[in-house]
Amino acid sequence: MTIPRIREAGDSTILVELGEGIDPAVNARAVALAARLRVEPPSGVSDVVPTFRSVAVCFDPLRTDLELLKARILSLPAEAAGTDERPLVEVPVEYGGDAGPDLESVAAATRLTPADVVARHTARDYRVFMIGFLPGFAYMGTVDASIAAARHSSPRVRVPPGSVGIAGQQTGIYPQASPGGWRIIGRTTMRPFDTHRSPPSLFAPGDRVRFVPVPPGSLGSFDAAWTARSGAFVLVPGTRAVTILRPGLMTTVQDSGRPGHQHEGVPVSGAMDVASMRAANRAVGNPSTAAALEITLGGVEARLEHAGVLAVTGADLAATLDGRAVLPGTAMPHAAGSVVRFEARRRGARAYLALDGGLALPPCLGSRSTDLASALGGLDGRRLQAGDRVPVEPPPAGRRGGSSGPPATQTALRPLPPGGARVRVLPGPHGEWFPPAALDRLCRTRYEVTSESNRMGYRLRGAEPLPREAGDMISDATCAGGLQVPPSGQPILLLADRQVTGGYPIIATVITADLPVVGQLAPGDWIEFDTCTRADALAALARLDAADGARA
Repeated sequence: MTIPRIREAGDSTILVELGEGIDPAVNARAVALAARLRVEPPSGVSDVVPTFRSVAVCFDPLRTDLELLKARILSLPAEAAGTDERPLVEVPVEYGGDAGPDLESVAAATRLTPADVVARHTARDYRVFMIGFLPGFAYMGTVDASIAAARHSSPRVRVPPGSVGIAGQQTGIYPQASPGGWRIIGRTTMRPFDTHRSPPSLFAPGDRVRFVPVPPGSLGSFDAAWTARSGAFVLVPGTRAVTILRPGLMTTVQDSGRPGHQHEGVPVSGAMDVASMRAANRAVGNPSTAAALEITLGGVEARLEHAGVLAVTGADLAATLDGRAVLPGTAMPHAAGSVVRFEARRRGARAYLALDGGLALPPCLGSRSTDLASALGGLDGRRLQAGDRVPVEPPPAGRRGGSSGPPATQTALRPLPPGGARVRVLPGPHGEWFPPAALDRLCRTRYEVTSESNRMGYRLRGAEPLPREAGDMISDATCAGGLQVPPSGQPILLLADRQVTGGYPIIATVITADLPVVGQLAPGDWIEFDTCTRADALAALARLDAADGARA
């Protein structure tokens, strides 16, 4: 193929491919290109993400001229500057035993002793090819072929943080507890990712890493070393706050997300229906990016500890304020001690409760959004629970909340999907993985959003699986709205909390303007797709932008 090759991934991401395989020289060019783009980012660019053999560039399509961006990229030097010599990071590792439960099985499978496996794992320096899967998770290679080990056929439900694993000829360190299928041969107390550190990721693409064996017990208690560091917000008595009485299925703190950190493996996250969240903020006089509560499918009750103003947008979850129906998109004064409830789902999936001033939890990497998979942001990175008190900022200048606050004002709202939606897609970026008929089949099929869906993505089920090439794709950057197709042929629609990188090809990408509609779907709803042009996508986004007011 022609190098570099630029592929469009929806209307707001491009992939710059620099090679076809996993090669240190190709990866060095990707790292160098990403570094050049980050030093002087083109207008509207929010993230630059190097992968094994490509660079993803994420941008605001209403602020970025795509053709100028492509020309700028193609004008940059094709080769990595200098020798690409990067720092050597030494990682102390306790191998085997409870720290490395798979060491014995790896040794048996490779017909070596456990000591031989450790010796070969620690005998070379590894290159960090990219960061993905979890914040700070470094894909390192290459492992000596004699100890290459296949992933578990069934992943563990929980891999402890600090676990050192092998998957094929890759090795890496789990930065937090998570499910995982890598073969765990050891454990370290070094933190690959720490929001109290700058930069938070210990590793960067291009770094060199060496694992150093240490005697059992010399690293102390792993549990003590990985205890979460205190950063809890202390609520001062008498401040403005909302208390959660019933949390419902899932209630989280969300704002517009945390772009700019995907190269460290950090998802953008943010509201699933960002248009509704901004409308709620606009109704109460907040900046459109202020943090609000995202309430999924109802069953929520919250007490407002202060006098102020609220607005509810998004899903119709039969919201009431002190027993009175809440008018959607309307600024409604409330007294201290008022109770707001979200009961049965009538239409849509996610409602947004904005309070004048906005929620006041400390930002994490520039955002208050809760990323459940990465345990970042919000209140300790988790969904809200009964008894949680979330502080609220003072109202914006010129706004005085209270039971005699501003008059009710109506904000224009989009219609909610009636149990399903037909949304627009742009083809690609991995079209070569699919026969020509696959995209047509995608657009002729009605899919169901299954119960395995969440904020990371919707798992869809259709009558016919999509045909695709067999084999494994080299992991690449993902994009919001991307429709990944695993070997089963049933697509996965990537959403707010999606992983930064993924190993399934993407057949098409939902346009940015239709993602808020997707955010209002729930398990059991249907979704259909229709192709459109880039011009259609930009026109739809411009209309949404005009209705939404100034965007972040």
